[in-house]
Amino acid sequence: MYGYNTRTNKVKKFFVLIILMAFVSVSSIYIYKMYEKIDVKEYDIQRTSNVEKIFIENEENEKTEKTIEEAANCIVGISKVKNTGVSIFNIDSVEDLGLGSGFIISDNGYIITNWHLVRDKYSSCYVTLVNGETSSGTVVWADKDLDLAIVKINAKGLDYLTLGNTDNLKLGENVYAIGNPIGVEFQRTVTAGIISGLNRTIKIEDEFGESYMEGLIQTDATINQGNSGGALINKSGEVIGVNTIKVTTAEGIGFAVPINIIKPVIDSFINNGKFEEAYLGIFAYDKEAVRYVNSDLQLETGIYVASITKDGGASKTDLKVGDIITKIDEKNINKMSELREYIYTKKPGDEIKLTILRNKKEKEITVNLGKK
Repeated sequence: MYGYNTRTNKVKKFFVLIILMAFVSVSSIYIYKMYEKIDVKEYDIQRTSNVEKIFIENEENEKTEKTIEEAANCIVGISKVKNTGVSIFNIDSVEDLGLGSGFIISDNGYIITNWHLVRDKYSSCYVTLVNGETSSGTVVWADKDLDLAIVKINAKGLDYLTLGNTDNLKLGENVYAIGNPIGVEFQRTVTAGIISGLNRTIKIEDEFGESYMEGLIQTDATINQGNSGGALINKSGEVIGVNTIKVTTAEGIGFAVPINIIKPVIDSFINNGKFEEAYLGIFAYDKEAVRYVNSDLQLETGIYVASITKDGGASKTDLKVGDIITKIDEKNINKMSELREYIYTKKPGDEIKLTILRNKKEKEITVNLGKK
Protein backbone atom coordinates (compact mmCIF):
# COMPACT_ATOMS: atom_id res chain seq x y z
CA MET A 1 0.00 0.00 0.00
CA TYR A 2 2.79 2.38 0.94
CA GLY A 3 4.72 1.63 -2.28
CA TYR A 4 1.68 2.32 -4.47
CA ASN A 5 1.05 5.74 -2.91
CA THR A 6 4.68 6.72 -3.35
CA ARG A 7 4.58 5.95 -7.07
CA THR A 8 1.33 7.91 -7.49
CA ASN A 9 2.83 10.99 -5.82
CA LYS A 10 5.90 10.86 -8.04
CA VAL A 11 3.71 10.74 -11.16
CA LYS A 12 1.68 13.74 -9.95
CA LYS A 13 4.85 15.78 -9.23
CA PHE A 14 6.20 14.92 -12.65
CA PHE A 15 3.06 16.21 -14.42
CA VAL A 16 3.02 19.39 -12.28
CA LEU A 17 6.65 20.05 -13.17
CA ILE A 18 5.88 19.57 -16.88
CA ILE A 19 2.97 22.03 -16.65
CA LEU A 20 5.11 24.65 -14.87
CA MET A 21 7.88 24.34 -17.44
CA ALA A 22 5.36 24.74 -20.25
CA PHE A 23 3.85 27.82 -18.55
CA VAL A 24 7.27 29.41 -18.10
CA SER A 25 8.21 28.73 -21.72
CA VAL A 26 4.96 30.18 -23.07
CA SER A 27 5.29 33.23 -20.81
CA SER A 28 8.87 33.82 -21.91
CA ILE A 29 7.90 33.69 -25.58
CA TYR A 30 5.01 36.11 -24.98
CA ILE A 31 7.16 38.60 -23.10
CA TYR A 32 9.85 38.46 -25.78
CA LYS A 33 7.29 39.17 -28.53
CA MET A 34 5.92 42.11 -26.56
CA TYR A 35 9.41 43.51 -26.01
CA GLU A 36 10.10 43.41 -29.77
CA LYS A 37 7.17 45.80 -30.28
CA ILE A 38 8.47 48.39 -27.77
CA ASP A 39 10.17 51.44 -29.38
CA VAL A 40 13.36 51.85 -27.41
CA LYS A 41 15.01 55.30 -27.93
CA GLU A 42 18.76 55.53 -27.90
CA TYR A 43 20.53 58.45 -26.26
CA ASP A 44 24.12 59.57 -26.52
CA ILE A 45 25.50 59.50 -23.02
CA GLN A 46 28.69 61.32 -22.14
CA ARG A 47 30.34 60.79 -18.80
CA THR A 48 31.68 63.82 -17.01
CA SER A 49 34.26 63.87 -14.33
CA ASN A 50 35.97 66.28 -11.98
CA VAL A 51 39.16 65.73 -13.94
CA GLU A 52 37.55 67.10 -17.14
CA LYS A 53 36.05 70.04 -15.24
CA ILE A 54 39.41 70.94 -13.74
CA PHE A 55 41.04 70.66 -17.19
CA ILE A 56 38.48 73.07 -18.70
CA GLU A 57 38.90 75.55 -15.84
CA ASN A 58 42.69 75.44 -16.15
CA GLU A 59 42.44 75.98 -19.90
CA GLU A 60 40.18 79.01 -19.39
CA ASN A 61 42.50 80.41 -16.72
CA GLU A 62 45.52 80.03 -19.01
CA LYS A 63 43.64 81.80 -21.81
CA THR A 64 42.69 84.68 -19.50
CA GLU A 65 46.25 84.98 -18.20
CA LYS A 66 47.62 85.16 -21.74
CA THR A 67 45.00 87.76 -22.69
CA ILE A 68 45.91 89.95 -19.70
CA GLU A 69 49.62 89.62 -20.40
CA GLU A 70 49.12 90.73 -24.01
CA ALA A 71 46.94 93.63 -22.88
CA ALA A 72 49.55 94.77 -20.35
CA ASN A 73 52.06 95.17 -23.19
CA CYS A 74 49.80 97.88 -24.62
CA ILE A 75 49.83 99.96 -21.42
CA VAL A 76 52.15 102.99 -21.45
CA GLY A 77 53.49 105.41 -18.88
CA ILE A 78 52.48 109.06 -19.19
CA SER A 79 54.56 111.90 -17.75
CA LYS A 80 54.91 115.64 -18.19
CA VAL A 81 58.63 115.35 -17.37
CA LYS A 82 61.09 113.17 -19.29
CA ASN A 83 63.14 110.42 -17.61
CA THR A 84 62.16 111.31 -14.07
CA GLY A 85 63.13 107.98 -12.54
CA VAL A 86 60.41 108.69 -10.02
CA SER A 87 60.44 106.59 -6.88
CA ILE A 88 57.57 105.45 -4.69
CA PHE A 89 59.40 107.03 -1.74
CA ASN A 90 58.54 110.46 -3.09
CA ILE A 91 54.93 110.65 -1.95
CA ASP A 92 54.02 113.62 -4.16
CA SER A 93 55.78 112.37 -7.28
CA VAL A 94 52.74 111.02 -9.10
CA GLU A 95 50.68 114.16 -8.65
CA ASP A 96 53.47 116.74 -9.06
CA LEU A 97 54.97 115.27 -12.22
CA GLY A 98 51.74 114.14 -13.84
CA LEU A 99 52.77 110.50 -13.80
CA GLY A 100 50.06 108.13 -14.90
CA SER A 101 48.94 105.61 -17.45
CA GLY A 102 47.60 105.34 -20.96
CA PHE A 103 46.95 102.61 -23.49
CA ILE A 104 47.65 102.21 -27.20
CA ILE A 105 44.62 102.08 -29.53
CA SER A 106 46.32 101.93 -32.95
CA ASP A 107 49.49 100.55 -34.48
CA ASN A 108 50.62 104.03 -35.49
CA GLY A 109 50.70 105.56 -32.02
CA TYR A 110 47.33 106.90 -30.90
CA ILE A 111 46.98 106.61 -27.12
CA ILE A 112 44.08 107.15 -24.71
CA THR A 113 44.69 108.71 -21.29
CA ASN A 114 43.12 111.15 -18.80
CA TRP A 115 42.83 114.88 -19.37
CA HIS A 116 44.11 115.64 -15.87
CA LEU A 117 47.42 113.95 -16.77
CA VAL A 118 48.19 115.76 -20.02
CA ARG A 119 45.85 118.75 -19.98
CA ASP A 120 44.60 120.55 -23.09
CA LYS A 121 44.92 120.03 -26.83
CA TYR A 122 48.38 120.74 -28.34
CA SER A 123 50.15 120.31 -25.00
CA SER A 124 53.04 117.83 -24.84
CA CYS A 125 53.95 114.86 -22.68
CA TYR A 126 56.28 111.86 -22.62
CA VAL A 127 55.15 108.30 -23.31
CA THR A 128 57.07 105.24 -22.13
CA LEU A 129 56.43 101.99 -23.99
CA VAL A 130 56.73 98.43 -22.68
CA ASN A 131 60.27 98.13 -24.09
CA GLY A 132 61.39 101.12 -22.04
CA GLU A 133 61.58 103.48 -25.00
CA THR A 134 60.34 107.02 -24.27
CA SER A 135 58.74 109.14 -27.00
CA SER A 136 57.44 112.69 -27.12
CA GLY A 137 53.68 112.87 -27.40
CA THR A 138 51.26 115.58 -28.50
CA VAL A 139 47.70 115.89 -27.20
CA VAL A 140 45.52 115.90 -30.33
CA TRP A 141 42.16 115.90 -28.53
CA ALA A 142 41.03 116.55 -24.97
CA ASP A 143 37.81 116.96 -23.01
CA LYS A 144 38.02 118.23 -19.43
CA ASP A 145 34.43 117.29 -18.57
CA LEU A 146 35.04 113.66 -19.55
CA ASP A 147 38.59 113.69 -18.16
CA LEU A 148 39.76 112.07 -21.40
CA ALA A 149 42.48 112.87 -23.91
CA ILE A 150 44.08 111.35 -27.00
CA VAL A 151 47.85 111.54 -27.41
CA LYS A 152 49.81 110.87 -30.62
CA ILE A 153 53.39 109.63 -30.77
CA ASN A 154 55.49 109.02 -33.88
CA ALA A 155 55.55 105.22 -34.10
CA LYS A 156 54.63 102.28 -36.30
CA GLY A 157 53.84 98.61 -35.81
CA LEU A 158 52.73 98.93 -32.18
CA ASP A 159 50.58 96.37 -30.40
CA TYR A 160 47.24 97.90 -29.47
CA LEU A 161 44.07 97.10 -27.55
CA THR A 162 40.68 96.27 -29.06
CA LEU A 163 37.74 98.38 -27.93
CA GLY A 164 34.74 96.63 -26.39
CA ASN A 165 31.07 97.60 -26.22
CA THR A 166 29.85 99.21 -23.00
CA ASP A 167 26.20 98.89 -24.01
CA ASN A 168 26.33 95.19 -23.05
CA LEU A 169 27.94 95.41 -19.60
CA LYS A 170 26.44 93.39 -16.74
CA LEU A 171 26.74 93.74 -12.97
CA GLY A 172 29.13 91.16 -11.58
CA GLU A 173 31.08 90.82 -14.82
CA ASN A 174 34.79 90.13 -14.28
CA VAL A 175 37.08 93.04 -15.16
CA TYR A 176 40.78 93.88 -14.85
CA ALA A 177 42.37 97.29 -14.30
CA ILE A 178 45.89 97.74 -15.72
CA GLY A 179 48.07 100.74 -15.04
CA ASN A 180 51.12 102.22 -13.34
CA PRO A 181 50.21 102.87 -9.69
CA ILE A 182 52.46 105.02 -7.47
CA GLY A 183 55.54 105.06 -9.74
CA VAL A 184 57.71 103.23 -12.22
CA GLU A 185 58.49 100.42 -9.76
CA PHE A 186 54.96 99.06 -10.13
CA GLN A 187 54.34 99.69 -13.81
CA ARG A 188 51.69 97.60 -15.58
CA THR A 189 50.12 96.36 -12.37
CA VAL A 190 46.99 94.25 -12.89
CA THR A 191 44.14 94.24 -10.37
CA ALA A 192 41.05 92.08 -10.70
CA GLY A 193 37.46 92.73 -9.72
CA ILE A 194 33.91 92.94 -10.95
CA ILE A 195 31.58 95.60 -12.29
CA SER A 196 29.99 96.87 -9.08
CA GLY A 197 27.71 99.48 -10.61
CA LEU A 198 26.71 101.16 -13.86
CA ASN A 199 25.74 104.72 -14.82
CA ARG A 200 27.18 106.20 -11.63
CA THR A 201 27.27 109.97 -11.07
CA ILE A 202 29.91 111.52 -8.80
CA LYS A 203 30.67 115.05 -7.69
CA ILE A 204 34.22 116.34 -8.21
CA GLU A 205 35.73 119.22 -6.26
CA ASP A 206 39.30 120.17 -7.16
CA GLU A 207 41.46 123.16 -8.06
CA PHE A 208 39.44 123.55 -11.26
CA GLY A 209 36.19 124.01 -9.36
CA GLU A 210 33.11 121.88 -8.90
CA SER A 211 31.90 119.48 -11.57
CA TYR A 212 30.03 116.24 -12.06
CA MET A 213 30.92 113.07 -13.92
CA GLU A 214 28.08 110.78 -14.90
CA GLY A 215 27.54 107.50 -16.72
CA LEU A 216 30.60 105.99 -15.02
CA ILE A 217 31.43 102.31 -14.55
CA GLN A 218 32.00 101.41 -10.89
CA THR A 219 34.43 98.60 -10.08
CA ASP A 220 36.08 97.07 -7.03
CA ALA A 221 39.26 96.37 -9.01
CA THR A 222 41.83 98.44 -7.13
CA ILE A 223 42.59 101.80 -8.78
CA ASN A 224 45.42 103.80 -7.17
CA GLN A 225 47.16 107.04 -8.05
CA GLY A 226 49.02 106.42 -11.28
CA ASN A 227 46.37 103.98 -12.50
CA SER A 228 44.58 106.99 -13.98
CA GLY A 229 44.35 106.74 -17.75
CA GLY A 230 44.92 102.99 -17.74
CA ALA A 231 42.58 100.45 -19.28
CA LEU A 232 39.70 98.61 -17.69
CA ILE A 233 39.34 95.42 -19.74
CA ASN A 234 36.98 92.44 -19.80
CA LYS A 235 38.06 88.80 -19.82
CA SER A 236 38.39 88.93 -23.62
CA GLY A 237 40.98 91.69 -23.33
CA GLU A 238 38.68 94.36 -24.78
CA VAL A 239 38.76 97.87 -23.35
CA ILE A 240 35.47 98.80 -21.73
CA GLY A 241 36.61 101.84 -19.77
CA VAL A 242 39.33 104.35 -18.95
CA ASN A 243 40.30 104.32 -15.25
CA THR A 244 39.83 107.79 -13.88
CA ILE A 245 39.15 108.16 -10.15
CA LYS A 246 38.62 106.37 -6.85
CA VAL A 247 36.73 107.14 -3.65
CA THR A 248 39.42 107.74 -1.04
CA THR A 249 37.04 107.43 1.91
CA ALA A 250 36.07 103.85 1.07
CA GLU A 251 37.77 100.66 -0.07
CA GLY A 252 37.04 99.00 -3.39
CA ILE A 253 35.18 101.87 -5.08
CA GLY A 254 36.79 103.05 -8.29
CA PHE A 255 35.41 104.47 -11.52
CA ALA A 256 36.10 104.30 -15.24
CA VAL A 257 34.74 106.32 -18.16
CA PRO A 258 32.88 104.03 -20.61
CA ILE A 259 34.84 103.69 -23.84
CA ASN A 260 31.75 104.01 -26.06
CA ILE A 261 31.58 107.74 -25.35
CA ILE A 262 34.64 108.53 -27.46
CA LYS A 263 34.52 105.74 -30.04
CA PRO A 264 33.48 108.20 -32.80
CA VAL A 265 36.46 110.40 -31.92
CA ILE A 266 38.86 107.45 -31.94
CA ASP A 267 37.50 106.12 -35.25
CA SER A 268 37.92 109.53 -36.88
CA PHE A 269 41.56 109.87 -35.81
CA ILE A 270 42.48 106.32 -36.83
CA ASN A 271 40.70 106.51 -40.21
CA ASN A 272 41.27 110.16 -41.12
CA GLY A 273 44.15 111.34 -38.93
CA LYS A 274 41.98 114.16 -37.57
CA PHE A 275 38.72 114.95 -35.83
CA GLU A 276 36.58 118.01 -36.51
CA GLU A 277 34.58 118.44 -33.34
CA ALA A 278 31.05 119.77 -33.69
CA TYR A 279 29.99 122.04 -30.86
CA LEU A 280 26.51 122.31 -29.36
CA GLY A 281 27.70 124.54 -26.54
CA ILE A 282 25.67 123.42 -23.53
CA PHE A 283 26.19 121.62 -20.27
CA ALA A 284 23.36 119.57 -18.80
CA TYR A 285 22.71 117.29 -15.83
CA ASP A 286 20.95 113.94 -15.78
CA LYS A 287 18.46 112.96 -13.07
CA GLU A 288 21.24 111.59 -10.84
CA ALA A 289 23.40 114.72 -10.97
CA VAL A 290 20.61 117.29 -10.88
CA ARG A 291 19.78 116.47 -7.26
CA TYR A 292 23.16 117.90 -6.28
CA VAL A 293 22.38 121.14 -8.11
CA ASN A 294 18.72 121.62 -7.14
CA SER A 295 17.16 119.26 -4.62
CA ASP A 296 13.71 120.66 -5.41
CA LEU A 297 13.92 119.75 -9.09
CA GLN A 298 12.34 116.41 -9.98
CA LEU A 299 13.67 115.06 -13.26
CA GLU A 300 12.15 111.81 -14.51
CA THR A 301 13.44 111.85 -18.07
CA GLY A 302 15.83 113.84 -20.24
CA ILE A 303 18.69 116.13 -19.17
CA TYR A 304 18.47 119.53 -17.48
CA VAL A 305 20.20 122.40 -19.32
CA ALA A 306 22.44 124.09 -16.72
CA SER A 307 24.49 126.42 -18.93
CA ILE A 308 24.79 127.64 -22.52
CA THR A 309 28.08 128.97 -23.89
CA LYS A 310 28.21 132.05 -26.09
CA ASP A 311 30.21 130.46 -28.91
CA GLY A 312 28.19 127.25 -29.36
CA GLY A 313 25.44 126.47 -31.83
CA ALA A 314 22.79 126.44 -29.08
CA SER A 315 23.43 130.12 -28.24
CA LYS A 316 21.91 131.15 -31.58
CA THR A 317 18.59 129.42 -30.82
CA ASP A 318 15.70 129.74 -28.39
CA LEU A 319 17.17 127.11 -26.03
CA LYS A 320 17.19 128.36 -22.43
CA VAL A 321 18.75 127.36 -19.11
CA GLY A 322 16.16 125.25 -17.31
CA ASP A 323 14.92 123.50 -20.45
CA ILE A 324 14.86 119.71 -20.35
CA ILE A 325 16.20 117.98 -23.49
CA THR A 326 14.39 114.68 -24.03
CA LYS A 327 15.42 113.84 -27.60
CA ILE A 328 18.01 114.66 -30.22
CA ASP A 329 16.96 113.80 -33.78
CA GLU A 330 14.25 111.49 -32.32
CA LYS A 331 16.86 109.67 -30.21
CA ASN A 332 15.91 109.55 -26.51
CA ILE A 333 18.44 111.30 -24.27
CA ASN A 334 18.73 110.68 -20.53
CA LYS A 335 22.43 111.37 -19.91
CA MET A 336 24.87 114.10 -20.88
CA SER A 337 27.23 111.33 -22.05
CA GLU A 338 24.60 110.12 -24.54
CA LEU A 339 24.31 113.64 -25.91
CA ARG A 340 28.10 113.95 -26.24
CA GLU A 341 28.41 110.56 -27.93
CA TYR A 342 25.80 111.56 -30.51
CA ILE A 343 27.32 115.00 -31.16
CA TYR A 344 30.73 113.34 -31.72
CA THR A 345 29.23 111.59 -34.76
CA LYS A 346 28.37 114.97 -36.34
CA LYS A 347 30.45 117.61 -38.10
CA PRO A 348 30.53 121.41 -37.67
CA GLY A 349 27.65 122.93 -39.63
CA ASP A 350 25.39 119.86 -39.34
CA GLU A 351 21.80 120.51 -38.36
CA ILE A 352 20.19 118.69 -35.43
CA LYS A 353 16.74 118.83 -33.86
CA LEU A 354 16.27 119.00 -30.09
CA THR A 355 13.01 118.05 -28.45
CA ILE A 356 12.65 119.88 -25.15
CA LEU A 357 10.25 120.32 -22.26
CA ARG A 358 9.65 123.88 -21.05
CA ASN A 359 7.01 124.49 -18.39
CA LYS A 360 5.84 120.92 -19.02
CA LYS A 361 5.15 121.71 -22.69
CA GLU A 362 7.01 119.99 -25.53
CA LYS A 363 8.85 122.08 -28.09
CA GLU A 364 11.28 121.43 -30.96
CA ILE A 365 14.39 123.52 -31.59
CA THR A 366 16.66 123.29 -34.64
CA VAL A 367 20.39 123.86 -34.04
CA ASN A 368 23.24 124.34 -36.50
CA LEU A 369 26.29 122.89 -34.76
CA GLY A 370 29.32 125.12 -34.36
CA LYS A 371 33.01 124.17 -34.39
CA LYS A 372 34.92 123.67 -31.16
